[in-house]
Amino acid sequence: MARSDSASSGVMFSIDTESGFEDAVFITGAWGLGENVVQGAVNPDEYYVFKPTLKQGKRPIVSKKLGSKEIKMIYDNDPATAEPVRNIETTPAERNAYVITDDEILQLARWACIIEDHYGKAMDIEWAKDGDGVNVGTGNLYIVQARPETVHSQANKGTMETYKLKEKGKVLVEGLAVGAKIGQGPANVISDVVDIHDFKAGQVLVTDMTDPDWEPIMKIAGAIVTNRGGRTCHAAIISRELGIPCVIGTGNGSELIKSGQNITVSAAEGETGYVYEGLLKYEVEKLDLGDLPATKTKIMMNLAIPEKAFTECQIPNDGVGLAREEFVINSHIGIHPLALVNYEELKKSADPEKQAVVAIIDEKTGAYSDKRQFFIDKVAEGVGRIAAGFYPKDVIVRLSDFKSNEYANLTGGTFYEPDEENPMIGWRGASRYYDPKYRPAFELECQGLLKARNDMGLNNIKLMIPFCRTPQEGKKVIQVMKECGLVQGENGLEIYVMCEIPSNVISADAFADIFDGFSIGSNDLTQLTYGLDRDSGLVAGIADERHDAVKEMIRMVIATAKRRKRKIGICGQGPSDFPDFATFLVELGIDSMSLIPDTAIKTRLAVAAKEKEMGVNP
Repeated sequence: MARSDSASSGVMFSIDTESGFEDAVFITGAWGLGENVVQGAVNPDEYYVFKPTLKQGKRPIVSKKLGSKEIKMIYDNDPATAEPVRNIETTPAERNAYVITDDEILQLARWACIIEDHYGKAMDIEWAKDGDGVNVGTGNLYIVQARPETVHSQANKGTMETYKLKEKGKVLVEGLAVGAKIGQGPANVISDVVDIHDFKAGQVLVTDMTDPDWEPIMKIAGAIVTNRGGRTCHAAIISRELGIPCVIGTGNGSELIKSGQNITVSAAEGETGYVYEGLLKYEVEKLDLGDLPATKTKIMMNLAIPEKAFTECQIPNDGVGLAREEFVINSHIGIHPLALVNYEELKKSADPEKQAVVAIIDEKTGAYSDKRQFFIDKVAEGVGRIAAGFYPKDVIVRLSDFKSNEYANLTGGTFYEPDEENPMIGWRGASRYYDPKYRPAFELECQGLLKARNDMGLNNIKLMIPFCRTPQEGKKVIQVMKECGLVQGENGLEIYVMCEIPSNVISADAFADIFDGFSIGSNDLTQLTYGLDRDSGLVAGIADERHDAVKEMIRMVIATAKRRKRKIGICGQGPSDFPDFATFLVELGIDSMSLIPDTAIKTRLAVAAKEKEMGVNP
């Protein structure tokens, strides 16, 4: 058999196990024999590959997540012991390294596609890498098992259920969310399978990890919480099959949660699962996807969290009108890009603050010798995962729009950011990108976006420049992007401008000479039209986007865009919050509205009714 004890092994699915998204291969892997991955004894690496552009010969690894991989199972060659295998601790180097290369990730994904095509259904597959086989050489990958996936491939695709907490509580522990449901009840903490007879229906099972011996009580549990495991471990697989919410890999859930304690287990808030104290109120929304009307106005979505893309793309939509990079930079990277650009210089400094930043960078980027590449890859993966979810529909990515105080909060940010009196109208958006003080950081961002478009094949990504005060600024930014390989018009690349400053409206003709379209940011347009600081509670309530001056601004820019044959949409909060504002935009003939996912269906119905009233043919 494959000697993966000296290499790596794992499990993969030809479908996303959490959302049922059919166009992704999900791969997990850890060092050593595969039993630890299957049983959930380790938190493995996780990789996602997008199938459609993989089949075009591209390299669409849209997510790579390093697992802790604290132990590995090896063969026990000591004749004095009775066990054939044993677990040993992994080294720090092993924990900070991916268990397979990008080429190997792509090879496994190609095999998953071949196997899926052969059987004509989504598949659950086990793989192993040969570390030191005698007869076949070393380093070969093998498929050792394939069987049908039994949860999402058999689900009813015509109905969508959405679980939502209606209140918050104290978080006891958190881990990886399995499924997208919420469950609750009294906890029953069980450390050994011999005690499962004490478990009662509706209780929440809390334990270290599970195996098939636990299944009799898993079937009657209100939810499941484990200390260890990845998304393809036994507890995750069984909870999906049973439709039971599960939070895995909490680390110490069985210590912090007490038997008899009422808890709520939420797997409905994205990739992270939470266990809350108490029985929190929640609701379940059911939607029949077959009865929604078509509209001429495109109903797009606002999205920031890549981990939600494969779920939220299943809500009927016309693409993404606003994909924000800030969440990716804040949560997936967490380091100021200039600190990565200047990493070697920081290392040489004797300043304790700089050495502390270097230590954090080393911890977060252990798998990377080139720290700049870490930023490039994480931007590409974050944006790429969103673009993959909605492919081939347009995904309009707004370039990073942190203010200086927000950038300063990133690791190392205080070394590179000014202290501004009013960051809201200071050094933000376009003014950063061409400035020599920030341009090296923007170039990393451009390289990440270029990787997502070209290497991953996700040419449905369009780009949007925020807070562009003058047409001259627009030209400067487009030139910098061109020098980084992002050439307007090449490979279908369109570049839009946010319309969020009165100058964007007043000089709309000049902006239309430069950009392919506009997207109205009604939040900033409102504050700058009325001279409000929307971060200030003292004046923020004076006006909103439904007031006359803002509506006149919107009327003017839509008229100009229509006359100049430029696309125009809106991605501000207005149409999500106010149905009457959405119908006002329909009357003006706006091309698209981009909404938060929670309101996309409600707004579609309002838009369809207004278009029918106006006699507009979808």
